[in-house]
Amino acid sequence: MRAYSFTEARQNLASVLDEANEKGVVQINRKDGQSFILQPVSVVGSPLDIPGINVDISTDEIVDIIRKGRERN
Repeated sequence: MRAYSFTEARQNLASVLDEANEKGVVQINRKDGQSFILQPVSVVGSPLDIPGINVDISTDEIVDIIRKGRERN
């Protein structure tokens, strides 16, 4: 884990964020002795977020399929 002074981190914020993203964690130290850990937040998506598929069906065909399915019940 790389440690940066507050001033160094502020002056190079973009590269510090990139390093935290690549390595997982970066430490930032203040002059008063306080230390902070900077790490990326992992984004958890919805289990319903799935990629679509191209089935080459028109909207009218989809509506017809749904209507036929409803008529069966």
